[in-house]
Amino acid sequence: MHSWPRLLMAASIAGAGWAATPPARAAEKPAEKPIVGIVIKTSTNPFFVKMKEGADAAAARLGMELRSFAGKMDGDTDAQVTAVESLIAAGAKGILITPSDSRAIVPVLEQARARGILVIALDTPLDPPSAADATFATDNVLAGKLVGEWAAKTLGANAKSAKIALLDLNVNQISVDVDRDQGFLKGFGVNVADPAVIGDEKDARIVGHDVTLGNEEGGRRAMENLLQRDPSVSVVYAINEPAAAGAYEALRSIGRDKDVLVVAVDGGCPGVRNVQDGVIAATAMQFPLVMAQMGVEAVLKYATDGTRPTPTDGKDFVNTGVELVTDRPVPGLPSIGTDAALKKCWG
Repeated sequence: MHSWPRLLMAASIAGAGWAATPPARAAEKPAEKPIVGIVIKTSTNPFFVKMKEGADAAAARLGMELRSFAGKMDGDTDAQVTAVESLIAAGAKGILITPSDSRAIVPVLEQARARGILVIALDTPLDPPSAADATFATDNVLAGKLVGEWAAKTLGANAKSAKIALLDLNVNQISVDVDRDQGFLKGFGVNVADPAVIGDEKDARIVGHDVTLGNEEGGRRAMENLLQRDPSVSVVYAINEPAAAGAYEALRSIGRDKDVLVVAVDGGCPGVRNVQDGVIAATAMQFPLVMAQMGVEAVLKYATDGTRPTPTDGKDFVNTGVELVTDRPVPGLPSIGTDAALKKCWG
């Protein structure tokens, strides 16, 4: 995992220095704290709440002023645009953002970069990724691949006849959604057609895809839709743990909760407890607090000496780590149990 050193901010003296007369009145003007902004998708999702906590803690430790903004819901791009405009006007040194729409937010972020503001995408890359100075994120392809490999190994020979339902995020096919979905399929052994597109694979084991908006209600509804298409579903992939919990409720309502493998990505504490309780069979844990801490540290380094963050070797982003969580480990695939995961989880 790429990491940034802990930074100390040197105090600076503003203005021309000492007053002309009298010497006894000479005083230093306190240095203004550099402003860093964090713009999250929503303040109701525990993932983004933990991200904000990480930014708060890092800013306090490093002597920076954090200004926080959130959309009313996932997909509230207008609120994110307004937040970025506010940070530009405030003279922020850097903006950390989890874009609700990776394309639509780019024009206003280009305005920020034109003003010399460092732009860091957290969790979800921009489209194109080069529209940010850096991206701090989970390797979402790997996260999906881990739960896909686990499901295939757990099923063994039965993987060849599996019936797979995929519960994705929304119709926009943003990169985090695509990466997790395609990573899962690759891990399970499904040939994907275009790795940048959800739903174009030809494997007969795929029952179908549906969208969940990343919440429990959406997961239940999507699972019900796919069960109507094929009630023999045996494996469910979900974009996140709330969607997986909704899928489980739909399965339980028809008595299928004990014989279907449900896997997800996130690593929130409720999700880890659901793994412990058998609601979810396995999940891939990511680390939002680390993302935000590293992002704030990067902004201070940029404000101090102009240095921009560099990607992890072999990646086009700074990798903030991922771990497979399950109480049913399989040979050849490193994982941690729920007792260990509950000490690392968020939310």
